[in-house]
Parts: sequence; C-alpha cells; structure tokens
Amino acid sequence: MIRTWTLLFIILLFPVFTFSQNQSHGLISKKDSLMPGMSTSVPFPLENISSENKVYDIVVTTSTPNIAPILAKGEFQIAPQETSVYLVPLRVAAETAQGDYSVTLHITDRYNGMSFSKISKVTVSGNRKLLLTKLDSPEFVRAGETIHSSFLLKNNGNVTENLTLESKNAVLDHDASIVLGPNESKIITIHKVTNPEIRQNEFQNLNLSVYSKDNPKENQDLYTSTQIISVKPSENDIYHRIPVSASLSFIGMQNMGIYHDGFQGEIYGKGTLDKENKNQIEFHAATHNPVELNSFTQYEEYFVNYKRDNLFVHLGDKTYSSSYLTEFARYGRGAEIRYNFNKVSLGGFYNHPRFFRDIKDEINIYSAFKIRKESEISVGYLYKTPRKEEINYGDVRLDSDAHLPYAKGKFKISRNINLSGEFSYSATKKTEGTAYIVQAEAIFQKFNGNLMYMKASPDFAGYFTNTNTFNGNIYYNITKKISVFANYMQDARNFQRDTLLLAAPYRKYFQYGLQYKYHPNGFITLNNGYQKYQDRLEPRQFDYYERYLKISINQQIGVFQINLDGQFGKTDNYLTQFSGNSSLYSANLSFQKFRTSFNVFGSYAITSRYQLQNQKNLYYGARIFSRFSDKTNLSLFYQNNYMPEEYFRDRNLFELLFHQQLFPGNDLDLSGRYSLQRGEIGNKDFIFSMRYTWRPNVPVQKVAEYITLSGNIRNLGIKKTDGIRLMLGSYLSVTDKEGNYLFKNVTPGNYFLEIDRSTTDINDIPTLAFPTALSLINKENIFNFGLTTAADIKGNIQFAKTEERNQTDVSELLHRKEKTKKESIIVEAVSNDQTYRKICFIGEDFDFTYLRPGDWTVKVYRNGLDKRYKISTDKFQFTLQPAETKKLSIHVVKQQIEIKYQQESLKVGYNEIKKKK
Repeated sequence: MIRTWTLLFIILLFPVFTFSQNQSHGLISKKDSLMPGMSTSVPFPLENISSENKVYDIVVTTSTPNIAPILAKGEFQIAPQETSVYLVPLRVAAETAQGDYSVTLHITDRYNGMSFSKISKVTVSGNRKLLLTKLDSPEFVRAGETIHSSFLLKNNGNVTENLTLESKNAVLDHDASIVLGPNESKIITIHKVTNPEIRQNEFQNLNLSVYSKDNPKENQDLYTSTQIISVKPSENDIYHRIPVSASLSFIGMQNMGIYHDGFQGEIYGKGTLDKENKNQIEFHAATHNPVELNSFTQYEEYFVNYKRDNLFVHLGDKTYSSSYLTEFARYGRGAEIRYNFNKVSLGGFYNHPRFFRDIKDEINIYSAFKIRKESEISVGYLYKTPRKEEINYGDVRLDSDAHLPYAKGKFKISRNINLSGEFSYSATKKTEGTAYIVQAEAIFQKFNGNLMYMKASPDFAGYFTNTNTFNGNIYYNITKKISVFANYMQDARNFQRDTLLLAAPYRKYFQYGLQYKYHPNGFITLNNGYQKYQDRLEPRQFDYYERYLKISINQQIGVFQINLDGQFGKTDNYLTQFSGNSSLYSANLSFQKFRTSFNVFGSYAITSRYQLQNQKNLYYGARIFSRFSDKTNLSLFYQNNYMPEEYFRDRNLFELLFHQQLFPGNDLDLSGRYSLQRGEIGNKDFIFSMRYTWRPNVPVQKVAEYITLSGNIRNLGIKKTDGIRLMLGSYLSVTDKEGNYLFKNVTPGNYFLEIDRSTTDINDIPTLAFPTALSLINKENIFNFGLTTAADIKGNIQFAKTEERNQTDVSELLHRKEKTKKESIIVEAVSNDQTYRKICFIGEDFDFTYLRPGDWTVKVYRNGLDKRYKISTDKFQFTLQPAETKKLSIHVVKQQIEIKYQQESLKVGYNEIKKKK
C-alpha cells in the first residue's frame, strides 16, 4: 500500500518540481482529457531490477506531428533496485483533432545497447469554437448598384464542422453547405442588387447566419449595414398636396339592339389639407353615364367627406344605413354628421333615395355609448316619408309617414364570446310592427361558431317585413389534420332592396361535413346536406329541393393549384312536379408563369333542377392576367354561360382589359366586353370604353421655402478645382475656376452630397468622407471642403526565425509543419472616418490605397495564428502626408521555449522493505 500511494503522489505532484516552462499555460498531467493549444506532461514509470546503476538514452516519438515532444531526446539514470518516473513534456497544437493518440518512449541502455519501448495513450478532448467576423461592407452605394459584403468564418476548434450558410435578405456567393476542418477558415461573400427606383435614402441590412448541424450552440448571426443613396429621389415638395385622379371616358353600348354612346368625366381625390394630417378630405364627382347603368360602368355620383379628430361630415351621394333592421343599405343623396366624445357618439343623416321609388326622404338620428373598449349600446330614431304618387311599400301599404325608434348593442362577454342584438318598433297612421335580431359568436382555439336569428312582423315598416331567418355555422378541429363543420342558412324573404340591384334567389340549406388535410398542400372535403332554391322573379325559372353529397379535393402540385368537385343529389322539382337525379362535376386549374397568371375552369351538370329532367349543361372558361411590365398589363376573360341561379347580377361572357401607363401620372385604359345583364338569360349586350386618367397632386398648403446650398472646394495641391460636378439628390452643380459651387431652389430636407469622380483626377480625394450627409433646413447653407492627393500604405509580413538552444530537433519538426499550413493575420487600417480590413498571409505583401491624408492607426490581429508564433509589433500609429506611400514591415516570430533545469537532480523512487525472517 505504501508503494502504491508513493507512486501516485510522484505522478501527480512531482512534475512541478522536475520541469518549469516559462509560458502562460502550465504543464498539465491529465492525459485522458488534453485540451488543444496547451502543454502537458506524460509520466512513464521505469524500474531497474538489476544490481547495477543504469543510464538510459531516451528518444520520444508521437503518433501525430500535432503533438510534439518539447524534449525529444534525453538521458535518465536509475539506481539499482529502484523504480522512478520519467516525465515527457508535450505541446498539443491548437488544430489537433479530437481523438486518441500515442506517445512512445524508445529506451536504449547506454552500456550494453539493449533497447525496449514504452507506449502511453493520450486523449485529446473536443473543442468547438466558431468565429464569424465582418471583413468588408460598403458604407454607401447608389440605388441600383450591388452591395457586396464579406465575412470571415473560422473554425478555432479541433472538431470538423458541418455548417449551413443562410442569408434572409441577400444571395450567397457560395454553396449553402460547407465543411471546415480544425483551424480552417473561409471568406464568405454575399450580395444584393438594390432597387434603382427607391425614392428616398434608406438603410439596407444584409444578414449572414451560420448553423452547425452537430452543435446548435455554435449558431451565429451577423449583420452589415449599408446606406442606399436614391438616384431617382422623390422631390421634397414645399407644398402639401392631395392625390387627385381626373379621367375622361368614351363609352359605347349595344343594349337590347339599341346603340348608345357618349363621354363621361370623373374626378376623385383623397388626402389631408394640412401637413399634420389632421383635416382629412375625400371627394368624388362623376357626370351622367351615357349608357345603361350596370356593374361595369360608373353611375353619376357627387360627394365630399371631411374628417378631423372626432368629427365626420358627409355631403352628397352614398349608401346610408341607420341599423340592420330599419334601413340596412339605401343609396341616396343627402348629408350625414357624426361626432365622437369620450364615450358617447352623436350623429344623424338625411337621405333622399335615388333608386327606390317608395321612399321620398329619410331622417335618422342616433347616439352610441361605449361601455368598454369593444362593447357599446346605441339608440336611434328613423323617420321615413313616402312618395305621394306611389305608396306601395313592398307587400305593405305605407299609408303615411313611418316612425322607427330602435336600440342595438354589442357586448364582449369574454375574450372568446361576443353577443349583439337589435330591437326596433315601427308606427304609421294605421299599422304598428316590431322586429328584432340576436347574434352570438364564439371563437376558441379549436372551435368557432356563429348563430343569428331575425324576425320582423307583417306590419313592420323597416328594411325587412314579414320575415324570419336563422343562420348558423360551427367549425371544430379534431386534430391538426381533421376538422368537422356544419352550416345552416335561411334567407330573408321580404326586404326592400334598391331597384338598381336584383335580389339573389331565395335559399335555404343545411350541410355538414368533414375536412381532412392529407398533405401540407392538399386537403379533401366531404359534404352532405340539402338545399332549397327558389327564383324571386316571375315567371320562375327554378324552384327545387335537393339532397346531395359533395366531394372536393384541393391540391397544389408545384406551381399548379388544382380544385376538383363532384356533387351527387336527388332533386324534387316544384315547377315541373317531377323528381330526378342531379350530378355536377367541376375542375379548376390555376398557375403563374412568365409574369402571367392563368386560370382555366369548367363544369358539367346533369340535373333535374330546371324545365327538363336530366338536363345537360356544360360551362367552361378561362382568365389570363399578364403583367408585361410595371406600366403595362393585359387581362382576358371568357365564359360560355352561367347557371340560371346567377341571374341577379351582371355576368361577363367575354372581357378584354388593357392598361398602359403613358408616363408617370398618366394612364390609358381600354376595355370591351360581352355580358348578360341582370335578369337576362340569353340576350347578350356589348359595351366598350376608352378611358384616359391624369393623376396630379394638387397643392393645398405651402409648408416650406426653397433654400440654397453653396460652398468652395479648396485646392490642397491638386491640378484643378474647376469643372468638378457635384450631385445633391436630383440637383447638379459644376464648380467655377475658383472651385465655387451653388445649388438653387432646393427643397429643404436631408441629402447626400456626392462628387462625380470622373471629373477629378484619379488620386484626388476630398478632405471629408464622401458621400457626406447634409441636413438642409436654413434658407442659405454653406459647406466647404478641400481636395488633396490620396496616400497609400504598403507593407509586407515577414517571418523571422530565432534560434533555440538545445532545440534543433523541435525546430525541424516545426519547420515541416509550416510547409503544410499557411498562417494568416488580419491587418486593419483606421482613421477618424475610414476603416479597412484585409486578410494577409505570412510572407506576402499587402496594401491600402486611396487613403485620406491624416492620422492613421494600423492594428494587426492574430486571426487564430498558431500560439507558437507571436507578432512583434501589433500597432502602428503615424500621419500620412498627401501623395505619401507609407511602408510597413510586420514581423512574426516564433516564441522561444525555455526549459529551466534544477541545479541538482531530484531522485524519485522507493526501496522495497524486506521483512526479517
């Protein structure tokens, strides 16, 4: 036991007394977890079992040149019957890869020549360390130029890294995946082409992200910032303006065999009257339409809106609404005013309907009170005056003026549940009526639903009369891929729609189904239910009840979006009093290519919904929209026919639209179409128009005065300062013989002053950094600077060898390593407003050109230089004179390894204690 503990004590503690090395990192004797870039010692126990003194000659070798013995040769004396420890000091290079290695001790007896070997295993631990450094990025570029940024990516660890490169807003100039070995580096460059059309100076940040597949902790991000100087700057205006569009159209229409044409003018504007954007205004004026009003032509309209803070005023035409039950949507000419206090709003309107013959005038007043942020209660009163000549109010005889007080509210019960409702009462001289509506909405993470019920009595004189309706839908996500839903809808039967529009067919349907998302870009839907469709016009074209099953598939394949539908049903036809099967198949294909979007669709139906049993209908069409350029686009649409249920709207059969920007603010639009007007089945009408639009910005307020910028370019030893062209945004100026320049009638703002270097000598450089930012707000501005001759810095990096006593073998080993590894450093040149960096290799020259004379500092960074080397001088400070070329020499030397020996040898061992018999 005493022998064992003595040996352990020797191995762990005595190396400190045996060897002493003058380095920042000490000797380590933990051979099972060696760190790269450090020194260590490996103990070898030796035993002399003979009765004579032994002297051994020792040579140390390793299994890799990255682990080098500090003392490759030596001798060792050991007394008879003694066991001692021989320590081998080692240097582990920083680039030594993780793994197991061996150290071999070749031992030769100096007196008899006998040789033997001892081997010790050592383990180098893994050390992961990535370094991402910005090398170079321009401070300024002109719009339309390309930003090039470079980064240095270095693996300072000893583990080979599999790395992924990514830039969110730039293009990599290299493969996205790279492999970096220990101590290996690579320059990564990215680029981005800037937009030449930007209207103001802006900053552009370029990003580089490095991801390690095996070690996410080493992920790194770095940004560079470059300011883009607009080459087509929007002129800062001394006037505050309102965007306005004025157009003149020539319209022609073949309507029911009768041709009409004529001109229509239109003007529209929306903006603010002051630069603080407090007084908002909107106006529109369209003259009489020379053709029949439809969905594709602009009808006659005049209005103006004004809004400031809490005040809103409208004069002219619009769709006026008081409440859902009393007057939901009535287009007319009138006036409206609304003012919002802190929690209370007051308002009202007067309306003279334009497309409804039964009502002559309407007056509405209301007040709203906010309970919470999303909850409020409103009360109001609507007064209607009938036309004396026609008092037929739908199915109700409006015998006199109608009075309709109402109350409504919306309440946010919780974060997920909302309730709303309205109650209204109507009274005329002979009738009274009521109506109410309630609605509930629930929105949760997996479930959402909406329910609405409305009822109006037979004598109610509001927008709805003698009707009730119920609508509801629910949707529930069972899993991320499977959802179920159900919908029920029942249309209101009696409501007072403007005569400009036709009401859709009466619908009542219920459906439920399931949706399965089988792929991230595809899902299938199954529907089952029933539907009732009834024509509101006389004579009716359809009136049926149908039970059906529907299957829908939506799938994206590459650039193609595909939709397929199949519907199978049983139809009870109430017009013809027969029942039959109804099947409908449809397909839709859309994609984008060559700045053009294509959409092709078609459907085939065999139904019993109309006049014939098993009636066959084929519908097909296509739409193409092509953007030839930012100024030109073309749209083409065709559909052979429409289902009878779509009679209530204007329907395109063929449409061609062409848009061309003639020059900024001036557009030309041409259109032509064949269409079925609302209510028509087979009579096609043709309409065409040619429209010219001018978009001026009308000045409404003067916000600034023109300013001037002047200055002088001093001649600091160059050939000339005349004829130099200067650029200030979109303004140009050329210097005179004395170097004076002047910019007149400049709008105030922030600018960059630039020099056209083609008008100066190649080595002329301004005394200030250019482009230079100027904030011009005073009426007169002066900016002076000088031109001098640029200076240069040139240098070389020299490798200086130093002799090391008793280290001949070590030097040879290091020299062999230098042949396989090219060491580099980073040289940085810095002045007050300029910074340049370069990666330079030992033994090569470097230079920095076109430098501004003045005080400069050159710093040298190791960039992972091997720890065996050091930089003699890593900082230089000097003053560059005009046209001077400063020469520098950077010396890289080997650090000497110094081994200190003890004056007297220290014997480490033990003697066996023999017991007496």
